[in-house]
Amino acid sequence: MKVTITGASGFVGQNLSAYLKANNFAVKPLSLRTQDWAAKIDGDEQAIIHLAGKAHDTKNTSESLEYFKINTTLTKELFDEFIKSDIKDFIYFSSVKAAADTVEGILTEEMPADPKTPYGQSKLQAENYIMSVKLPENKRVFIIRPCMIHGPGNKGNLNLLFSVVKKGIPYPLAAYKNKRSFLSIDNLCFGVEQLMLQPIPSGVYQFADDEALSTNELISLIGQSLSAKVKLWSVPKGLINTLAKVGDVTKLPLNSERLKKLTEDYIVSNEKIVKAIGKPFPVSAREGLIKTFNSFK
Repeated sequence: MKVTITGASGFVGQNLSAYLKANNFAVKPLSLRTQDWAAKIDGDEQAIIHLAGKAHDTKNTSESLEYFKINTTLTKELFDEFIKSDIKDFIYFSSVKAAADTVEGILTEEMPADPKTPYGQSKLQAENYIMSVKLPENKRVFIIRPCMIHGPGNKGNLNLLFSVVKKGIPYPLAAYKNKRSFLSIDNLCFGVEQLMLQPIPSGVYQFADDEALSTNELISLIGQSLSAKVKLWSVPKGLINTLAKVGDVTKLPLNSERLKKLTEDYIVSNEKIVKAIGKPFPVSAREGLIKTFNSFK
């Protein structure tokens, strides 16, 4: 089975390409940076997996128009080529941020989308365009909304958290009691493969591990990975919030964006995709995170 992947050089693209190749898929990377990219779509692929896009800039320094140019307009152009081709499946990697920046309760696909940032809005506009086009009977479209993806080799807030704990620095945010969903790269790859192999209907599917964990539980898992006792401090929230605001204008490791990511509730349901596949994701949330943390050592 042949697939084309845009954004194949990124963290997800590299892992997904390796996984699919190991499972007898022929993988062709497609760069959308060249002017003649449309001519490179053969038409004999089973699927186009569209990963390329402008990632969420947590420092908020990106121009809003860039998100719409890359995440919306380019996706529309690629999707139009898919419609004209003989390719059966189009798999678009959107984001849970296309649905909501903050979550009360548990996020499901049925909830009305209301993104507040240019990143989420650009993703949602692409989704809306894709879903507005009438598909030929032989084609399927899958919009994947992953939550926070992690795995060996992936840097970011989890790596920063690991570094803090590894140095023996006490974790000062234990006063915050939160729950957050994560997505192991292993579960992501498995889910994409199943979409192509099974007669699953078109639609929007959230990807998340089965269990949501608190940041305090993450700290404990890091300690387990390091075989070390962790230090959890419940510093008053008012003081922490003040320090985060100082970090917004200085080079402190804690700023408002990081504080939000570490302490907010963001629980994502994976019930729809698990039901469609007919079996659970193969890696538990804790197993996946331990694997990621072990890779940081």
